Amino acid sequence: MPGISGLALYLPPYRVQLADWCEWNDQPWDKIRNVVGRSFRMRGPEQSVYTLGANAAWRLIQAYDIDPGEIGYLALGTESSSDNSAGAVIVKGMLDDALAAHDMPAMSRECEVPEFKHACLGGVYAMKAALRYLATDGAGRKAIVVCSDIAEYERGSSGEPTQGAGAVAILLESEPQLLHVDLSRAGSASDYRMVDFRKPFARFRDQSPRTDGQMQDLPVFNGRYSTSCYVDATRHAMNAMLARQPDRHPDYFHAVDAVFMHRPYHRMPAAGWAMAWLFALADGDDAARAELRDYCTAADIDPQALFDEIAGTAPDMRERVREGASGDDAFPLASLLLRNLRRTEIWERVVAGKLSLGSEMMRDLGNLYTAALPAWLAAGFVQADREGMQLEDQRWLALGYGSGDAAEALPMRVASGWQAAAARINFQDALGTPMDLDQDQYAALHDGRPAALEPVPAHDEFIVDHIGATDRPDFRDTGIEYYRYVAAS
Repeated sequence: MPGISGLALYLPPYRVQLADWCEWNDQPWDKIRNVVGRSFRMRGPEQSVYTLGANAAWRLIQAYDIDPGEIGYLALGTESSSDNSAGAVIVKGMLDDALAAHDMPAMSRECEVPEFKHACLGGVYAMKAALRYLATDGAGRKAIVVCSDIAEYERGSSGEPTQGAGAVAILLESEPQLLHVDLSRAGSASDYRMVDFRKPFARFRDQSPRTDGQMQDLPVFNGRYSTSCYVDATRHAMNAMLARQPDRHPDYFHAVDAVFMHRPYHRMPAAGWAMAWLFALADGDDAARAELRDYCTAADIDPQALFDEIAGTAPDMRERVREGASGDDAFPLASLLLRNLRRTEIWERVVAGKLSLGSEMMRDLGNLYTAALPAWLAAGFVQADREGMQLEDQRWLALGYGSGDAAEALPMRVASGWQAAAARINFQDALGTPMDLDQDQYAALHDGRPAALEPVPAHDEFIVDHIGATDRPDFRDTGIEYYRYVAAS
């Protein structure tokens, strides 16, 4: 069964400490720390989504001693692409430059180079396609999936503390060293959600020119509606997966050893996973529904009212928009029940305990969009290796989500001898010793005035050398990024 053999991260060296951000914006640090996290990274003056991705892939090749000629598939999952023609092939070009600088052979001309886009789910879709490649015409070769994104939100918006930037590269093989991924038992879900979270081109019409030459990819989003969409999509992907599992639906939530999800901020995965559990109880047999009824009684919630809210048919999310109810919680009683369950022992066993592995390390990454889920997998392995945990043959679940909305539930098993591959994950090196931005530096970098910031010197990585501005009849390169590999000093 194909799966994951390696993981490598790249984070830009510019950091915003959320404790500082709270002071600048008169926001409660205790709440932000508990709900969102501790810090986030920002794209630097000479960086783009493509350099972030290429840097992660270059670190993967080095860490796992990958023969470039064996790579038959190089995919890019992103929602931050700035070129509507090329994608993963840009990353391939940069990698070939670094390989040449190190007197190594270039990647094969036969290598496939697709790009996948569906909000934060693009990387999971790319990984599924890579696994299918390895199971069919790519058997015996290697595949690399690069998840690279830049999460930017308008200053002063509710999404501002959930920004981030970075990339994760994933090595996939027919005989995986970290995780076997069972696509035959995976679950998928999708449904169009109109105003959930979008990035229409119309946003760029009146955008003021930035001195760094980059566009600012600020999304159009509706926070509470997006949260309801996340919960609803997670439920449907889980239902599709559970229908293929040998466990009784509610039993799976106890049997799985560890859960890793898309995490736009720290608190969101717990809400999504716990809601999926409540849905499984409501849709379960008499014993499961009796268990849920007991939880309702303890929280002073009418059980029948809760069943009416979450059992059976899901809410029509598009109709909620048409009715002007998109700002309301689609599952108010279930949300109230979860607040009560957080104080109970069952929450630790079914929710917090399943989501704990690597979670604390993720508080310093911010929102990485497509890279958030694989980064959490990397953090989980690093923590387990550091603490000497016994993971072999554990049942893991990766639950991806993309606004708009779609979700994927991928059951996995930890490979035997996983420690050797986990020891090569560069999580701590990627964190590094970043530059902490002050308020003026943050505003300058956010608004595209990088001249106000002294760039951190590049080291064994790719940068944007310059952006083309020629528009002659015989040659045109307006807006095209040119990249340069900066060798280790």
